[in-house]
Amino acid sequence: MPLAISPVVRTRLHTRRVTYEGFQRDDGLFDIEGHLTDVKDQDFPLLTGLRTAGEAIHDMWVRVTVGSDYVIRAIEVKTDEMPYPGACDEITPAYSALVGISLLHGFRKSLFAAMGGVRGCSHITELLAQAPTAAVQTFAGLRHEMQDDAKPFQLDRCHALETSSDTVRRYYARWYRGAA
Repeated sequence: MPLAISPVVRTRLHTRRVTYEGFQRDDGLFDIEGHLTDVKDQDFPLLTGLRTAGEAIHDMWVRVTVGSDYVIRAIEVKTDEMPYPGACDEITPAYSALVGISLLHGFRKSLFAAMGGVRGCSHITELLAQAPTAAVQTFAGLRHEMQDDAKPFQLDRCHALETSSDTVRRYYARWYRGAA
């Protein structure tokens, strides 16, 4: 269900679109691809030239290749559109510093330590920050929710699946830790 219609007349100025896709590869690895675009609804003057309405200000791509252990095996970053051509896109090779890092264990902290601020592109770094969630969703369905005796991965990661919640009592009774 979408948001309620705004009671105030308004004019859209900007659209940011971010998408993620997860792929299972024939070699046993997985690719998580992210794509970010920023588009203005009116002509937008930049110091590097005019971007006409509907033309992307940013158009950026990332591909993170991981194993089933969520460790980054390879990363590719591409910038098709940017405000400062010849400058913004120069940083993309630096993202190879993330190879070997786990998407599940301290990834965002490692990401911002390695690529935050002037060490990277704020837009690409922001796009990569959601790669762990996209990877978890990619793997969902490939793994059984109840594996052996291990606590299901998703428990205690959001309010609905807190182990003291009624949801956990109802669907994951074995792991319920609330009042009897």
